[in-house]
Amino acid sequence: MINKRLLVKNLLAHNDENSFYDKKRFIDIGQKEGKGKFLKHVCALANSNPNNHSFIVVGVEDEENKIVGVDFFDDSKIQNLVNAYIDNPPLISYENIPFPHLPMNKVVGLVTIRSNGKVCSLRKNIWKYYGGAVFFREGSISMPKAYGIELKDINSQVVATIEQHAKNNIELTLDGVIDFLNLRHRDLTSHYKVFKEQFVVCWAGNQKKVKEHTYYSRVDIELINEQVKLFYSEFDEITIAYDEDSFTTIEYIQLGLGSQQKYYPLEKMVITFFDNGTYTIKSDLIFKPPLYDKRSLHHIFNAKVALLKKIEKGIRLDAVERKDLGALPDTLLVCYISGFEVAKVYLEKAKPLLKNYDLGVYRSVKESLRIIRKLTYN
Repeated sequence: MINKRLLVKNLLAHNDENSFYDKKRFIDIGQKEGKGKFLKHVCALANSNPNNHSFIVVGVEDEENKIVGVDFFDDSKIQNLVNAYIDNPPLISYENIPFPHLPMNKVVGLVTIRSNGKVCSLRKNIWKYYGGAVFFREGSISMPKAYGIELKDINSQVVATIEQHAKNNIELTLDGVIDFLNLRHRDLTSHYKVFKEQFVVCWAGNQKKVKEHTYYSRVDIELINEQVKLFYSEFDEITIAYDEDSFTTIEYIQLGLGSQQKYYPLEKMVITFFDNGTYTIKSDLIFKPPLYDKRSLHHIFNAKVALLKKIEKGIRLDAVERKDLGALPDTLLVCYISGFEVAKVYLEKAKPLLKNYDLGVYRSVKESLRIIRKLTYN
């Protein structure tokens, strides 16, 4: 069982960017440019490593090799993105790796890519890259290749050695459990559960009971053996259930206009553990969007856009407008799921405007964009 935090450390400590490893300050697959660059690197790494894993480490300053972290990224449908744009797509996962020195809301992203043994190529045009393009790694650069296309196995032994050095042990697991329960989350209700005598899942959050259900907010869930953060949210609420073989969460989102707020199930995640030391994670979108009157939504939408334009122009908001600003992320999210696709554009525009204007609303905007991303990839 590989400790992913150790794997990241080994990649950073012993290897500069090369044909099986790349590092990024961040990735942005919400925009065409960022999506195109990401798919190019995935294609190149898969083609350059047909028989072993290759990796992208996200949240690292390139020049100093300093771990600075990125926001928690929900990767549940990132495979769908790769499948949509790449022929002979590799298997891909994005894991959120916590590091002790990073703030609670920051992690290091670890993208793991496994080739299917065939040449990957772009299926269709994306940004400035043409459909049919094939990429390989040349040193630390992903380059297009039009002739002499042949998959070669040159890194298997090197990658196997790195992964072997990142193997977990009892000491690391115990240290991880103690750190989670007693240090990082001593102010929250915390629990742990051992599955199949070898997997340890820890979770923490503010707990409340409504009728027969127990809900958690400010939730953090980690698979300690691999140092992987499975879920993190400062806003949404979830329910947790488990038996001897599986751990299940259902994520809820609060939606509504004004004081008319309701909770809606968004996504169900089931982690199933097996006796042979493996596990699977299955995520299913179970969201059924509420219906709103389109005419009323147009009026509310235009009012929120007007607030953003005032902030953009540097016009001071009065007390009533400041209060209305707090509802902007939720309102634009409701508009988006009701068919106003342009609402996503305004949420993305709001991020830089609100970062230094109102930190609480800025965080709510990021959460709304996270939900939209999840809906998009489904």
